[in-house]
Amino acid sequence: MYTQTAARGTRCILGTVAIACALLTGTALADEHQVVVAIPVSGQGLNLNNPAGARELYRRLSDAAYLACTRTNRVGLAPSPDPQGCLAKALAQAVRSVNAPLVTQAYLATHTVHEAMVNGINLPPQMAAK
Repeated sequence: MYTQTAARGTRCILGTVAIACALLTGTALADEHQVVVAIPVSGQGLNLNNPAGARELYRRLSDAAYLACTRTNRVGLAPSPDPQGCLAKALAQAVRSVNAPLVTQAYLATHTVHEAMVNGINLPPQMAAK
C-alpha cells in the first residue's frame, strides 16, 4: 500500500511541476508595449527518470519555444526582433525550470555545456567538468 501511495504522489508532483514550472515565454511587441507569450507544457504521463520520457518532454518544450518565438499570427503582435535568441532563452528557461537530469542531458545533445551554464541550468558534476 505504501508503494502505491508513493507512486501516486510522485506522478502528482511531476505533473504539477511540469505544468506549473515549464512555461515558455516569448516576447513580442504590441503598440510599443512588451507582451509575454506563455505556452504551458504538460509532462503528464511522462517518466522523467526514463530517457524516452525525458526526450519527449524536451521535444514538447522545444516545440512550444519555437511556437512562442516564431509564430506571430496573434492579432496586433509584431514578430520578435530576435527569434533565434528568443528560442534559445525560452528553451533554456524551460529546461532550467524542469530541473531533471535526463531533460538536461537531452538539452546538451544540441547545446554546449557553456550554453547550459550561462543560462543557469543545473548540471550534474560529471557534466559540468566536461
